Amino acid sequence: MTKKSIAKNYIYNMVYQVLILILPLITTPYLSRVLGAEGIGIYSYTYAIVTYFILFGSLGVALYGQREIAYAQENQEKRKKVFIEIVAFRFITILISTVVYYFIFVNGKEYKLYYTILILELIAAAFDISWFFQGLEEFKKTVTRNVLVRICSVTLVFLLVKTKEDLAKFTLIYSLADLIGNLSLWLYLPKYLRGIKIDKISIKQHLPHIVLLFIPQIANQIYNILDTTMIGWLVKDKSETGYYEQGHKVIRLLLTIVNSLGVVMVPKMANAFANNNKKQINSYMKMSFRFTFFLSFPIMLGIISISNIFVPLFFGEGYDKVNYIIYLLSPMVLLMGIANVIGIQYLLPTKRQKAYTISVTCGVIVNFILNYILITLYQSIGAAIATVLSQLVVDVVQYNNIKGEIRMKELLNVCYKYFLSALIMFICCLGIKVLLTTTIIYDILYNLVLNSNKLFNIISITTQIIVGFIVYFVMLIILKDDYIFNFIDKIKSRLLKNKL
Repeated sequence: MTKKSIAKNYIYNMVYQVLILILPLITTPYLSRVLGAEGIGIYSYTYAIVTYFILFGSLGVALYGQREIAYAQENQEKRKKVFIEIVAFRFITILISTVVYYFIFVNGKEYKLYYTILILELIAAAFDISWFFQGLEEFKKTVTRNVLVRICSVTLVFLLVKTKEDLAKFTLIYSLADLIGNLSLWLYLPKYLRGIKIDKISIKQHLPHIVLLFIPQIANQIYNILDTTMIGWLVKDKSETGYYEQGHKVIRLLLTIVNSLGVVMVPKMANAFANNNKKQINSYMKMSFRFTFFLSFPIMLGIISISNIFVPLFFGEGYDKVNYIIYLLSPMVLLMGIANVIGIQYLLPTKRQKAYTISVTCGVIVNFILNYILITLYQSIGAAIATVLSQLVVDVVQYNNIKGEIRMKELLNVCYKYFLSALIMFICCLGIKVLLTTTIIYDILYNLVLNSNKLFNIISITTQIIVGFIVYFVMLIILKDDYIFNFIDKIKSRLLKNKL
């Protein structure tokens, strides 16, 4: 596919991933006040538990299915056969996982109601076929499927969730949204499967390959949800889980913008690997690294700049601790962006699961040990520190596996312009913040916006974002970055076409 299609699919996938996070994020200021940190903490903890069962029930099906469909893009018969076999396999494994989950947690005493509702999440996972369309590089389908459903779910939250006692309603609304969203994607299937006959369906043949991919996936998923689970396990005050979840939610949203390219690049890497096109693979890798640095440095430093104003404005009173968690977790934007390029975009599509598994397993072990020590000492703050340090371990181990293919000097040559530009941007944003909060200017603005601290904070955040955006791009122009000049050239060519 062309670079234009890569850009288009990136935008589609980013919109889809951001949609999943942004709509719940819209409700966060409301829910943080209505449900409180404890209610958010209970939901986060119970959802983390059901996520383990979704993980074990799904095995490595999503990533394996996406890769196999990418391999068979041009073979319709094989594509349909693979789809049916993988769907059947997933139904069976999710059913087993659901039965185990029911007897362990739904029959338990604590949070029984919430665990019961969350069975819907397991059912939703069984019907998730987004991997099929991602393998075909039909990202537009996965974007459009959930728009209406998600908007409806957000509307229902505002209409029905009014007090702390409505936590069950909130859980039910989000679980149903996931189920209906996944079911809606099945409406597109007839176009791709109609009129194709297949013989000899065999599920067993996929098992060893799925298990092989499941090992790195389970390590990665456990790594991602281990913090929330261990805070809930080690700390009695569920508010600590809520603080961490809110801070982590902001970082996840920012990571979505950086990592969305990964889902787009996996089928491309897999297809290039299947055709033994090493030159194309290397070109894709360098492009991904460049794009990751281009976005991650300004996002990481930008959130640090506005965090202390953003947190009280967005989450309300009583969430001061979230600000420090965001500070500590902000390097994850860069670290996980790098890991996404090396691990998800390169090691897995090129069947180097062992190297990927070792890296993530090292991260899980380090994270567990550091979590146990630091959460006991510093609660949610400790979890944030442990997360960053363990992710650094993952990055180092992964880079060690590709240093013969991508040299550190090449990466530094690519990233220094973005780091320097983002650093200048950060300094300017801090200057804007200090300038706006000096006594005379603050008094003038405070009076102009009708004595409202909230409106003043909005003005401060908006000003920093606009100034930061301008400074970052001006710096890249001064440093003669290829991305920026290519972008300018495209705008010029379009303007010339419109004139003609």
